[in-house]
Amino acid sequence: MTARHVLALDQGTTNTKALLVAEDGRILARAASPLTTQYPRPGWAEQSAGAIWASVQEVIAAIVQGGGPAIDAIAIANQRETLVVWDARTSQPICPAILWQCRRTAPDCAALVEAGHNARVEVATGLAINPLFPASKLAWVLTHVEGARALADAGHLRAGTVDAWLLWKMTGGGAFATDHSNASRTQLFDTGTLRFSADLCDLFGVPLACLPQPLASDAVFGQTVAGATVLPAGVPIKAMMGDSHAALYGHGVRVPGSVKATYGTGSSLMTLTPQRVRSSHGLSGTIAWTNRAGTAHALEGNITVSAQAAAFMSRLLGCAGAAALSDLAETVPDSGGVVFVPALAGLGAPHWNDHATGTITGMTHATGPAHLARATFDAIAHQIADVFTAMELDIGHPIRDLRADGGASVNGFLMQVQADLLGRRVLRSPVEELGALGVAAMAFGRDLPVAQATLFEPAIPSTSRDQRRAGWAAALVKVNA
Repeated sequence: MTARHVLALDQGTTNTKALLVAEDGRILARAASPLTTQYPRPGWAEQSAGAIWASVQEVIAAIVQGGGPAIDAIAIANQRETLVVWDARTSQPICPAILWQCRRTAPDCAALVEAGHNARVEVATGLAINPLFPASKLAWVLTHVEGARALADAGHLRAGTVDAWLLWKMTGGGAFATDHSNASRTQLFDTGTLRFSADLCDLFGVPLACLPQPLASDAVFGQTVAGATVLPAGVPIKAMMGDSHAALYGHGVRVPGSVKATYGTGSSLMTLTPQRVRSSHGLSGTIAWTNRAGTAHALEGNITVSAQAAAFMSRLLGCAGAAALSDLAETVPDSGGVVFVPALAGLGAPHWNDHATGTITGMTHATGPAHLARATFDAIAHQIADVFTAMELDIGHPIRDLRADGGASVNGFLMQVQADLLGRRVLRSPVEELGALGVAAMAFGRDLPVAQATLFEPAIPSTSRDQRRAGWAAALVKVNA
């Protein structure tokens, strides 16, 4: 049966959102539920897997209780690289979900690189060995979480990214699967064969048997069971995608040539490529999605702390959130020479320095809170520009524009700063929850109308742009020293 109304979930790091989407692309209802992240030790980041599931139950209930048409199908977009590990017998997690931001396995990854394993891992997966990805996280769980190895040996351990966890809970344990886009971010998945690799599992010391079945992004993954949520039994889960991949799909990008940036807790820039690619400039090759049209490959750069930098600085300055920080930043024409490098969880693409820490340089007696606020928004844009430039180098030609989405993209000031520092036009999606809309389109099996984007053109001279970029580059040298 063709779906007429899809409940699209966008399970992110800071909140879970839900959209009820009609087959003509209209958004009929919205709901959201916040989440918190714990940082129990320096470099560690984790969330309650139970809280993630509870937030999904909450937004589904809000949509259903709001009335409206019957839900014909579910689509899931999810925060990527976060690892959930649970006991198949009880469906209970055995430890907190280890977040994509977590750097606890940095020493283990460094040892694998030092032993010469990086090249073969990158050839198979497109990903350089890094604690961002779930492979080393699962190895850590098996070593450090009491009972994990015994569960694995007994065949009761299940491990997956957030999509696999949500699918398991919705289906009452009846389905244990993931899609190819999420699987390609685990560093255990061969993007050539579209299978989890026994060789990679052996390298990281994790059992292949505890991993979910990888399926195409538009597969029918399972059906809801009564009691899991307020939904009745039998509603099909018809699409799953990593949130960044779903956002690219939501922008209507189907062929190479455009770059999208999602402005969230971290940021992901992604552009389609004609085939599997191995980056030479600090980026990752990945699978964008698979569907009836085949496998779409992409080049991606992941920034560890992006819009989260605004929340961090707001807290330091005593501002009432990122919007108030933005208002403060707009009271000065520039940062007054201040540069903030928000390496609060190391530096991601294209620099990849797990040991980097946040740094503020260039302060003088003339520096005020507004300059620090301005430097924060500059930092978000500078990081995006670094990845954008690396993409141009890998692709071998200039890219004409950037397509923006995500919660922080609603800030017009940030989008103008981005256009100024990038020297390219920025097209902002009018839909903040573009990942949800993209995965809904995947579930419908056809493109949805793409609404008119808001355009931001560069408005500063190239000399000013070059000067500010040079100041950023100098600050990076100090951070990476």
